[in-house]
Amino acid sequence: MKFSLSKKNKDNRKEDEKKEGSEWAKKINDYFLKFSRVSLKEKLFFIQYFGIMFRTGISLSVILRTLSKQTTNKYFAKVVSEISVEVEKGKSLAESFRPHKKIFGDLFINMIEAGEVSGNLEKVLEQLYIQIKKQHELVSKVKGALTYPVVLLMAMILIGVFMMLKVVPQMLGVFDSFGTALPLPTRILIGISDFMVNNIMFLAVVVVFVVLLFIKILKTYKGKYIFQSILLKLPIISSIIKKINLANFARTSSSLMKTDILIVRSFKITASVLGNLPYRKSIEEVGDKIETGGKINEILATYPKLFPPVVQQIVAIGEETGELSNILMELADFYEKEVDSIMSNLPSIIEPVLILLLGVGVGGMAVAIIMPMYSMTSTI
Repeated sequence: MKFSLSKKNKDNRKEDEKKEGSEWAKKINDYFLKFSRVSLKEKLFFIQYFGIMFRTGISLSVILRTLSKQTTNKYFAKVVSEISVEVEKGKSLAESFRPHKKIFGDLFINMIEAGEVSGNLEKVLEQLYIQIKKQHELVSKVKGALTYPVVLLMAMILIGVFMMLKVVPQMLGVFDSFGTALPLPTRILIGISDFMVNNIMFLAVVVVFVVLLFIKILKTYKGKYIFQSILLKLPIISSIIKKINLANFARTSSSLMKTDILIVRSFKITASVLGNLPYRKSIEEVGDKIETGGKINEILATYPKLFPPVVQQIVAIGEETGELSNILMELADFYEKEVDSIMSNLPSIIEPVLILLLGVGVGGMAVAIIMPMYSMTSTI
């Protein structure tokens, strides 16, 4: 009897240890899952399938449970599963999504809430799908257009550093054997190379420090605002940024207006979606001024550097005809096509500039290396 009790106690202890170990493993897993991210593409598929299943009449909790099992992103699956549990408890869909605002954003939650209140959730889901799909397409086009120039620029920098650290120092012995005064370009090249070779660790620390400082500054509101304001004044880049933000502004505000959300609230939500802080601030201020009774086109006219006359005129027509949401949607289509055209031509615009810079750099090094050799042969 004592033996059986002892064995039972040991088995119970083992079970407790297993449970404790699994709990710790779960806590560790949950901790690392917090650092996971949900891509725009995953949210797009989520909304698409959510809308399809909702139209078939399946209950919200079943839809959410099904979608939590379908996604390959463990963090997103956990979030959707938690939302499903809240819906089963009787909470509204918007209330269940609200604790996960960082993932879904103000636009998503407010549009879902408007859809539930008005009874047009199916229509809202369609609008959300179109909105996020267009946003995904826009981001993909920008990334695709900038990938090649960025890779080429990084290759240029790496080649330049390699030349300075490895190639040029090997030429120093040859130059020293000439026993003649070296030309100015050669002396400059050797001076830069010597400095980089002798202070490589110092330069590496400085570069890392500058990069980290720049990232830290960009994380502050003021630093990010100043940096983005500077970008709005640069040639080529400013045009792209303005058109992207105008397209996002027009499509988002149009989608919100179609869900019967109050226009003031629509502008506040739209502001939170825009990535550029000067645009975000201006739209927030527009929302405040509309609340006091101002006309949208007249308020936008107070920001001529952000909203061109064509936008002001189109908004004015929309206000007069009562078709503002439809006109803003057409405006969004126009600017998205403009961005698409710019992004398609951007590599062909930037490539010659980068090749020219590469040619100047390589040509300068070649001249600095060849000049001493030419001087030596001309004296023989």
